[in-house]
Amino acid sequence: MLTITDLTYRIAGRILLDEASAQIGGGQKVGLIGRNGTGKSTLFGLIMGELHSDAGTIELPSNAKVGIVAQEAPGGPMTPLDVVLAADTERAALLAEEASTEDGIRIADIHHRLIEIDAHTAPARAAAILAGLGFDTEMQSAPMSSFSGGWRMRVALGAVLFSQPDFLLLDEPTNHLDLEATLWLEAYLKAYPKTLLMISHDRHILNSVVDRILHLDSCKLTLYAGGYDDFEKRREERIMQARAAAAKQEQRRAHLQSFVDRFRAQATKARQAQSRLKMLQRLTPIAAIAEDPTIAFDFPQPEELAPPLISFDRVSVGYEAGRPILRDIDLRFDPEDRIALLGANGNGKSTLAKLIAGRLEPMTGGQHRSNKLRVGFFAQHQIEDMDERATPFELMANLMRDAGESKVRAQLGRFGFSRDKAFTKVGDLSGGERARLNFALITYSAPPMLIFDEPTNHLDIDSRRALAEAINDYNGAVIIISHDWSLLELTADRLLLVNGGKVTPFDGDLDEYRKLMLAQRGTGPVRGVAIENGGGSQGGGGQNAKQRGADRRKALEPLRRRAREAENALTRLNGEKTELETKLSRPRLDGVERALLMRRLADLNKSLGVAEEEWLAAEEALEQASAA
Repeated sequence: MLTITDLTYRIAGRILLDEASAQIGGGQKVGLIGRNGTGKSTLFGLIMGELHSDAGTIELPSNAKVGIVAQEAPGGPMTPLDVVLAADTERAALLAEEASTEDGIRIADIHHRLIEIDAHTAPARAAAILAGLGFDTEMQSAPMSSFSGGWRMRVALGAVLFSQPDFLLLDEPTNHLDLEATLWLEAYLKAYPKTLLMISHDRHILNSVVDRILHLDSCKLTLYAGGYDDFEKRREERIMQARAAAAKQEQRRAHLQSFVDRFRAQATKARQAQSRLKMLQRLTPIAAIAEDPTIAFDFPQPEELAPPLISFDRVSVGYEAGRPILRDIDLRFDPEDRIALLGANGNGKSTLAKLIAGRLEPMTGGQHRSNKLRVGFFAQHQIEDMDERATPFELMANLMRDAGESKVRAQLGRFGFSRDKAFTKVGDLSGGERARLNFALITYSAPPMLIFDEPTNHLDIDSRRALAEAINDYNGAVIIISHDWSLLELTADRLLLVNGGKVTPFDGDLDEYRKLMLAQRGTGPVRGVAIENGGGSQGGGGQNAKQRGADRRKALEPLRRRAREAENALTRLNGEKTELETKLSRPRLDGVERALLMRRLADLNKSLGVAEEEWLAAEEALEQASAA
């Protein structure tokens, strides 16, 4: 059991935790959530003893083993299998002692304990975990120095899972994983037999794995039963109850104040007025529950292009001549396509994305691209490579050279950048803010196709939902590579599997793909953890939401067209009015011509009035339908 009592912690004068309390029972699986910057990772540091609180206590059983993913996995000649096996420190110590001692009795004790901890199956269990995280047999035996930072973090994750601590702390464990490894990890954590506290912005995992939500908000901790959807409902209920109580109290306060104001000066009522004044002073204001500000993204709508946007005919593509990564690609992409690219990391998803974006040319085969096609491409390295000395306004203005300041700020405003944030140095922005800036940068020209390569790594739950809604409202084609199951469920209409050098349509749905992945990766003995090959999304809500998104885009299109046509008509009439007024301002204008122009101007003003009403009605209808 973990008990947090009246915990207070400040950093640089800022309070992150203020007399926060919570209790997590043994065997519970808890999702720790809160806006970026509220102190979730700081709380982990306090639990681990790496940080020291200003006040309050954190209590764990004295014999509890606490595990957290190491910040860096070792490099050098050790293999991933070596690193994971070394995480079981008791086994490693026993084996070392067995090799060095000559005491027969001690050797017998060691053998007995090795049997108790199931040491003989350790290599198989470690290999199963690594396989689940995407390491094939060859990779498990390669030196750690041959892997990138992302793959080393997978090894670090595998090591802490293998050690099976009594209290497992995970901080955004899916950030370095692809969808396939995320599916395996989800199944593993669902079956994990001990206590789990996990920071995550992945709504699907927070619904399928955890049985409690610990919400860090306004420097306090509140524990809710159930998954994330349950948390949202209960929090909304608390907000509504607090509003109703505050409104009722305000009515009571107004009534008392009215009595005091009316009768304070009257001798016969003075005592009653004084009594009510004391009641007023004793009315403690009901604290409002802070509501998170609404987040919305708004991708500029592209011009309509005739299908197909792109088609490939037996295309091969790669980076070295004669060594293609993908072969015989036969695909076409049309406006309003919503396509998810599936397949484990290293199979060529990003290579295919670069081919679609026009950043790689085919080695062989033919392609057709619409002449007016522009592609907005989101990739993680763009966030890391931003000029930290520049401001969002400067980066955007550099792209929109012919636009005025108001248009530049309007594009930033589509993604939540206020005036202050627009002129903040990029180096002072959070990861989520940089991601939103990147959305603004790649969409400034209203491209008819958007490609997202892991767009959610730095986004919190509300921002991920806003991204899904923006994708569904966008009229162009969208290609997505993501480990975020919820994002794919809510947006993808087609699935393409990139595997073994081929790109093929996946005929099943995401739940069938999940079962396929778990069947391939969910085998092997794992002590205390039995991974089932079933699962699937809860209640089929994701598939329904995806269909609703497609239906919504289709239903909104006539309203968008009507609004565009009304706006174009209004613009044309305003142009004609300006032209007439210019003619009327000429100094040498005879009476007959002036009368004709005045009559035309009067007719035009009537037409403008009608056009304005039609435009306002169209915009209102679109706004109401979008909000429904």
